[in-house]
Amino acid sequence: MSANNPPHGQDPDRTTAYRWSQEQPPNQTAPLGQPYPPQQPYAGGQYGQQAPYGEQASSGQQPGYGEQPGYGQQPGYGQQSDYGQQPGYGQQPSYGQPAYGQPDHGQAAFSQQAGYGQQPYGGQQGGYGQQDYLQQGYAQHNQQGQGYGQQGQQGWQQQGPEGFGPAQPAGKGRKGWIIAVAAALAVVLLGGGAVWAVGAIGGGGTQPHDVLPPNAIAYTRLDLDPAANQKLALFQIGRKFSVTKDAFTGEDPRQALFNALKKDGGDDNLAKMDFARDVDPWLGSRIGVAVMPPAAGGKEPEFAVAVQVKDEEAAKAGIAKLMGKDEKYGIAFRDDYALLTDEQAKADKYAAESGSLATAADFSDDLDAVGEQGVLSFWTRLGEIGKLAAEDMNAEEAKALEQVKNARFAGALRFDSAYAELAGVVRGAEGLVDGDLEGAKLSTLPASTAGALSISGLDQIVTKKWADIEKSMAATPGGSEFKQFVEQAKQTYGLQLPDDLATFLGKNLTVAVDSEGLDSDQLKGGVRIVTDPAKAQAVFDKVEKAVTSSGQPAPKVAKVAGDGTFTVATTDEYAKKLAEEGTLGDSETFTTAVPDADKATFAVFVDLDKVEKYYLKDMEGEDKANAQVLRAVGLSGTQTATDATFSLRVLFN
Repeated sequence: MSANNPPHGQDPDRTTAYRWSQEQPPNQTAPLGQPYPPQQPYAGGQYGQQAPYGEQASSGQQPGYGEQPGYGQQPGYGQQSDYGQQPGYGQQPSYGQPAYGQPDHGQAAFSQQAGYGQQPYGGQQGGYGQQDYLQQGYAQHNQQGQGYGQQGQQGWQQQGPEGFGPAQPAGKGRKGWIIAVAAALAVVLLGGGAVWAVGAIGGGGTQPHDVLPPNAIAYTRLDLDPAANQKLALFQIGRKFSVTKDAFTGEDPRQALFNALKKDGGDDNLAKMDFARDVDPWLGSRIGVAVMPPAAGGKEPEFAVAVQVKDEEAAKAGIAKLMGKDEKYGIAFRDDYALLTDEQAKADKYAAESGSLATAADFSDDLDAVGEQGVLSFWTRLGEIGKLAAEDMNAEEAKALEQVKNARFAGALRFDSAYAELAGVVRGAEGLVDGDLEGAKLSTLPASTAGALSISGLDQIVTKKWADIEKSMAATPGGSEFKQFVEQAKQTYGLQLPDDLATFLGKNLTVAVDSEGLDSDQLKGGVRIVTDPAKAQAVFDKVEKAVTSSGQPAPKVAKVAGDGTFTVATTDEYAKKLAEEGTLGDSETFTTAVPDADKATFAVFVDLDKVEKYYLKDMEGEDKANAQVLRAVGLSGTQTATDATFSLRVLFN
């Protein structure tokens, strides 16, 4: 699976400092030894009080990303050095000294001076951090020669990850659960916004899975110090929503999380603790939880928690205060992590392990398949987790477990400035499908499509699982009604089940709704099926005949039999349009929401920009503004006999 960063295990120290938006003209200059002109304040509030990257911070201002921290402090990368200070990499030294390899022209053009490591792309030069990351699938270029993130007359375009297509800002969107998710993550994970970015470019170093035991059967990781592109994307997303754009107050994400837990109450020990005194001296930015198999003869799983720490002695004291006198636990240390378990002997054992979860071949391979780990990642051995509940399973559930007894499931929550993505893989299953499935056909839908669903292999499911379906339905409260319906379909309609149903579901079934006509009495929608059109017509005729023979009018639908397809729609016009080769695949919104659309075997796409007028009219104020930020939603993935992938993306304007 492609990702917007190098996969797990490649160059963990890959991140570099980024130049945040100056929001000023592109070719502004400043005399040597003088700070650059101040940025225009951002309308969001406190963020506008911060001096931008490379600027001298005035008294009382909160230093911004990479800016001059204050009197006598070391200047950030690319900023103007104060008298007697060592200039940062790539910056223009003061007092007439040209940057390394640059002629002294007496003035430094802010947008034309390329800093250390800033090999311009296509001959264009920009501020620090505008290096071409195309090989990593992550490239952002300012066509005006501005610093990273600046908005000029033409703005900036972002190249999406390999195979995911470009990701450019566009129109408006829809309100939903993602607003709350983005808001919470932006506040908790970003905390101080630009301030956090200065002190924690991060992304590299030891991860929790590097210290947790290799025989773990499940694992979850939260990283408050992810790669720089993840922080930047979260920062950009957080500024889009009114509920988060004013929340960048300088509080670091660990303190934000501590305060949130403390506010919830319910823990007397936590209520007595002070972050600066009891937590900050030792707490790192990463935590991982591993589920261990039950001990010999036991039935309940065991757990191990890895907490990144900065000082072992301070960590011992802080954790002891958090746990309280009555709580029994074990604690040991390994590679700057505190390992916590319910017994000291287990903690000592885990700390002394020669290997770790990271050295388990299947674990590393699965994370590589997921790609960028983002701020949250997870992994589990499905069969081992299933065994924990095996005693309570019925025969059908036990049979399903047999298919995934050797399977693993891994995934990650990650961010791009254009979208949030929950991605995952299932590997090592058995008999998920037979043969190669037909590709989902969403990319060939009309360009005016507002929403669609496409799924392949339903004919296989119905044919092979029909006996199981009947048996399962018979065991439900409505089992008798289902059996009666099946008998009526056979006798009254003359249908041959499950064969006729498999014909009508086809190798691929795509349902679509057009954006045109949504505000009229005639909705334009339809179903396009990859099947034998003659057999599909015969099935339709059986149903139509049965309906009319009972005195009911024939269904008013249009039908088009194509080459290997059968299309049914609400109007003749849309039936023809749906049956033809459409150009939805040319839409940048679609290709970003549904990555690798031609390879996907299932996909869902909703273009919120095309339907927002129908729900925005009932909204107002901040709710409406936040809803307009949402652009589209896409869910897609693939299935083979042993593996499956999925990607759920929410796009932002």
